Amino acid sequence: MKRRERTRQLIELGGLVTKAGIVDLIDDERVVLYGALIEMASTLRGDQREHALTLWRRRGRRAFDTEAAEMVL
Repeated sequence: MKRRERTRQLIELGGLVTKAGIVDLIDDERVVLYGALIEMASTLRGDQREHALTLWRRRGRRAFDTEAAEMVL
């Protein structure tokens, strides 16, 4: 059961990378994506953690809300 949950989580996370348009923006160059994720992790380990989380949370929520509103129309 844990393996199934982990697989679902990985698929959902990959979907978010695609949904954000990152795959197209980096021409599916995975080393760029990995480097960006390492940079993100570094930010989250630093003193700007709370600021970054707040900013990213707002942007993500706004994007989800916009998408949901567009689906209703």
